[in-house]
Amino acid sequence: PYEEKTSYTFLGREGRDLQKVGFYDPINNQTYLNVPAILYFLEKGAQPTATVHDILKKASVFTELSLNQTKFN
Repeated sequence: PYEEKTSYTFLGREGRDLQKVGFYDPINNQTYLNVPAILYFLEKGAQPTATVHDILKKASVFTELSLNQTKFN
């Protein structure tokens, strides 16, 4: 049987894994996101792929990001 799981990893400048921050399993419709870690990397300027961007948007991560940025400005 076919099974696909995707994990999200932020990469360093040399392409090395920095930290795995979540996964998506479309077969079982499961998503795990380490939101504090994702917010940390996004605040540092990380750019998610289009697919990861869509998943983060659906999970309202960007809303949390803008709330965090409002608190500090």
